[in-house]
Parts: sequence; C-alpha cells; structure tokens
Amino acid sequence: EQFGDVAFLVLRTTRYISHGELTETSEIVETGHVMLFLGEHFVITVRHGEAADLSRVRADLERKRDLLRHGPWAVAYAVTDLVVDLYIDVAFAIEQDLDELEESVFSRPGAPERIQNIYQLKREVIEFKRAVVPLHRPLMALVSEKSAVPVEIRRYFGDVQDHLTRTVEQVSSFDEVLNSILQARLAQLTVDQNNDLRKIAAWAAIAAVETFIAGIYGMNFTFMPETEWRYGYPVVLAVMLVSAFALYRFFRRSGWL
Repeated sequence: EQFGDVAFLVLRTTRYISHGELTETSEIVETGHVMLFLGEHFVITVRHGEAADLSRVRADLERKRDLLRHGPWAVAYAVTDLVVDLYIDVAFAIEQDLDELEESVFSRPGAPERIQNIYQLKREVIEFKRAVVPLHRPLMALVSEKSAVPVEIRRYFGDVQDHLTRTVEQVSSFDEVLNSILQARLAQLTVDQNNDLRKIAAWAAIAAVETFIAGIYGMNFTFMPETEWRYGYPVVLAVMLVSAFALYRFFRRSGWL
C-alpha cells in the first residue's frame, strides 16, 4: 500500500517446527508477520513472531555496500528475500514429512497412519499456503514498470518472485499429494472393513451349520433317526466337526478367512 510518500509492505513469515512423530496435534508451521514502512530516507520494520530473524539481514546489508546505496528499497528486497528463502526451507521440510507419510500409508500395512494425522498435516499445509500465495501479487506489482521501486532493485525483486513462484507451485502439489494420500487411506479403511465383515460372515456361516444340526436334534421328537442308535451321538459330533472343517477350508481358500 502507498500512503503519500510512505510505502507499507506486509510479509507473512513462516518457520518449520521440528517434531519426532506426526500426530493429530502436531504444530508443523509457525507463522508471523513482518511489516515494513518505507520512506525516502528511512525504513522501519515491525516483526510479530519468531519466524524471521532480521539481524542477519542487517549484517548482510552492511557487507553489501553496493546494494545498500540504493536506499530503503534495498532493505525491503533483503527482508523479502529472507522471507521467501524461509518459504523454501519450510517447503523442503514439509516435502520430507509428506514422503514419510506416504510411506507409512502405502508401505506399512501393519501400522497404518491415522486419518487424524493426515488431516493435521493438511491443515498445516493450508496454513503455509495462506502465507505463501498472497505474496505473489504484491511482488508482481513491485517488479512492474509503474512501481515506485528503483529500476536497479526491480531485477532483485524479480529473482525473489521466481523463487516464490516455484514455491507456490510446490505448495499446490503438496495439496494434491495429501488429497491422494487421504483418498488412499480412506480406501484402505473401506477394504479393511470389508475384510472384517467377510471374516465375521464366514465364522457366522460355520456356526450356523453347527447350530442347525444341534437345533434339529435338540427338538427331542420321539421318532428321529439315530436317536436310539448306540453310535448316534459320536456320529453327529463327527458330522459337525467335519462340516465345520470343510467350511473353514472353503472360506480359507476363498480368502474370507
């Protein structure tokens, strides 16, 4: 924003928070703000949050006298360059988290990733995206010919814009990868539920046959086959065991058990 002779620029800063294991409450990206007030002979920075340490910007500018002689906009470029470099660092760290998450979903069926963990990472990526994407349009305005930025500094801002564009594209790809991981995990849950239902149905079928046989002979009618036979009881038990084993083998080969 331009207020008379004073330009006002707001940058959202980001910082990656290291964590041992991704959980449903993990904070991965910490955001803050850097506000710059630029006049003809001064620049004032106001920082909210710990995401960007500006002390190294000042140290670098003091060593680069040729850049510093271009005035306050040189400072604005240095701060913007630092913020975008932090975007790149955070994007690289999130990419590693995505690789680990993808591996846990597709390569470890014994310890599947929880849906809540995937949602948490997705929320953190969205937070990071909200910090990165809005800077794209202001940088385009700064490198345009109508900008108040000195011509010598515009090319520096052009390099920053190129880095930001690549980061924005990378963040967009993160969103697509997370959606794919989430859909794959939901599909795995559906398959697991179907497998559980098939196992329950198979055991219920085995138990139903035994219940049917026991129910027939449990009605205690007078005229029933083999009720007076000496070997009737062990034969019925043998039939029940054989039928249960045959059904078990059948369901086993069918992949239901």
